[in-house]
Amino acid sequence: MTDKATARLEYPGVGSTEEGSAPEGYDRVLQEVRLGTGLDTYRRVADGILAWELQRRAGLRVRADSPRAVPGAHVVSGFGVGPFRLPAPCQVVWVHDPVPGGIPQSAGFGYGTLPGHPARGEESFEVGIDGQAEVWLRIQAFSRPANWFYAAGGLVTRAAQRYVTSRYIEGARSLAAEGKSQ
Repeated sequence: MTDKATARLEYPGVGSTEEGSAPEGYDRVLQEVRLGTGLDTYRRVADGILAWELQRRAGLRVRADSPRAVPGAHVVSGFGVGPFRLPAPCQVVWVHDPVPGGIPQSAGFGYGTLPGHPARGEESFEVGIDGQAEVWLRIQAFSRPANWFYAAGGLVTRAAQRYVTSRYIEGARSLAAEGKSQ
């Protein structure tokens, strides 16, 4: 786990994903996917997002200092096997918890990269339910390589980000489908 006393968010625009913006010069990702309808679907996905389930269902190993995303929480996720596992330390910079009752509303969190992550930037995971009870997942990120080594692998790095994002979406779809009768 990253030492909180020395960890620093080293990118401009900390918290920008909460408003849907990104600093100039950073690559952006925005994926929006319809997951279904109803408050039950919304709450299942919201609870999963806040409990790190999208990361786990994407195949990442997750070590967090909190069982749920809370502002300031540190999480290290990584993919790969054994000594070839690439750690990605992050810190939660904002959280929206689901609220009891009505619609529309949204829930999720954004986290920023810490030193040791292969990128510099921020990523957010948010589920929303609109006035017609449609449930949507929104994943957004802005990033740039953390150093020359990761910059040199630009095509591979972008392909890996697209792959992991697609796995997050599949994880959200499986959360949305849980508990539904067949």
